[in-house]
Amino acid sequence: MRGLLHRWLLRPPPATEERLSGLALPPLLERILLARGLDDEDTVRRFRDPKLTDLHDPRLLPGVDAAAERLVDAVRGDEQVAIYGDYDVDGITATAILYHVIRAVAPNARLVTYVPHRIDEGYGLNAEALRHLRDGGADLVVSVDCGITAVEPVAAARAAGLDVIVTDHHALPEPEGQLPDAILVHPRLPGSEYPFGELCGAGVAFKLAWRFAMRWCNSERVSGVLKKTLVDMLPLVALGTIADVVPLLGENRILTTWGLRFIKETPISGLRALIEASDLMGERIDSHKVGFVLGPRLNACGRMGHAAEAVRLLTEARGAEAEAIARSLADLNKERQQVERRITEAAGQRAETLGMTGDDRRVIVLADPSWHAGVVGIACSRLVERFGRPTVLLQEQGDVCRGSARSIDAYSIHAGLTRVAEHLVTYGGHAAAAGLTVETRNLEAFTEALTADANARIEPDQLVPTLNVDCDADLRELDLVTVRQIAQLSPFGRANRAPALRVVEATITEAPRPLGATGRHVALRLRGLHDASRRTLRGIWWGKAEVAERLHPGVPLDVVIEPKINNWQGNETVEAEIKDVRIRD
Repeated sequence: MRGLLHRWLLRPPPATEERLSGLALPPLLERILLARGLDDEDTVRRFRDPKLTDLHDPRLLPGVDAAAERLVDAVRGDEQVAIYGDYDVDGITATAILYHVIRAVAPNARLVTYVPHRIDEGYGLNAEALRHLRDGGADLVVSVDCGITAVEPVAAARAAGLDVIVTDHHALPEPEGQLPDAILVHPRLPGSEYPFGELCGAGVAFKLAWRFAMRWCNSERVSGVLKKTLVDMLPLVALGTIADVVPLLGENRILTTWGLRFIKETPISGLRALIEASDLMGERIDSHKVGFVLGPRLNACGRMGHAAEAVRLLTEARGAEAEAIARSLADLNKERQQVERRITEAAGQRAETLGMTGDDRRVIVLADPSWHAGVVGIACSRLVERFGRPTVLLQEQGDVCRGSARSIDAYSIHAGLTRVAEHLVTYGGHAAAAGLTVETRNLEAFTEALTADANARIEPDQLVPTLNVDCDADLRELDLVTVRQIAQLSPFGRANRAPALRVVEATITEAPRPLGATGRHVALRLRGLHDASRRTLRGIWWGKAEVAERLHPGVPLDVVIEPKINNWQGNETVEAEIKDVRIRD
């Protein structure tokens, strides 16, 4: 089924005999749960009430015992430990997690942190940085959120006398490629039996920190101080998990739920300063606030400057220094937004001019010397949303082009880059996102090779952005009690998106009204065509005022909505966030 903007994918209705009657749920909520495969009462109870006691034993994580033991020996032996993190939110929070837990047991530990410069050094471990750390006195380097493909840099570090622990979650070298000669901690190592393979870098670092605490105490039960410290790390795990867009199911759901629950009570001065600078202390912080307010501020530091400032904010900064860094991140984020808009507009126009938005070219690949390498990844995401196809944007830097790629569900960009790797200098990432470097002289050949690969694997109808719909709903079902319970299915994100409901045979009762300073948004008043009660529901369609011009009162519609609760001056009402509309014949 096609709407004005998307191809609607309706989940098949569950078998009629599948019921959750013992839970006494509103019928609409029950249909949503069943549509998502949550079809027995125990599973639903665990999903609706995630418990920390359901986290997997960290000892199951491949390599974690050896890593924890080596880290304990290093701290007790007064060796210098360097935590080497990635420059995104996941790497920044993973670095801070390990830092705080080590400091909790050894306040005077010889501990340093290192984050590479996104532009000057690029992603991951690099030999020059590792040698620099060794020259500075480091005995052990622990990578977080990077390193699983860094065979040569690790070999150089080992040759220089450094011990290395690699903790990561990114895709392993393909096919069955060589792994670094280090202690490796990764949920999907060959032969792994770890029950959950979708942890982000912060989640893996948390599991190592937990096992380190157990080894430090020489007990399965850690001390009261360490237990509190580990709980205090949960908000950082939540930040990394949400920002890295890993599935919010299983352990990720547990860690994120509890991290968001504790985030405003954090004892970490820098995190508290970031929340205050973002004007969120008086609001409920959910996955949306993390994904669109806190996360971008932390990311802006690495994109527009050096992520070392964000690491300092979440580790050592206190008082006035923390407040100053938090304010500077807000300023950097505003600058990032302006740069992003310019790149997105220019790249979109060029893609259309060059014919990269039609069915015969199913991937966008563009480069420009003026595009900021730290921002092209976000611009990629915007173009994927706009044109419904994988996008690669690069900054041309003389002999090389560096940048990012984002993709659609139907095409793994990491697998695609692997198949055309002969044209690349480096690349890494996962199915939905990747970073890459290509020599400028090979750019045209790379573009044609990736286009051919995408054309062979993406069907034309997969280029239309999809909208996954859970089930049908009657507007009369959207009362406050039901919508509150739907909201409790959060935190929402990848693999647990906010429920989308199809309302069949509705209409709008009055002309759409523009909203916002520029009138880009629109408010509608919806009513069921056959609803004798004449009840209406306010709907908001963000950024789609020009589309809504095609809608007129009385026109029969099918509409996909996300139910929301609007709280205005203490008065709660149900609203609908409109996702798409189909005009009925």
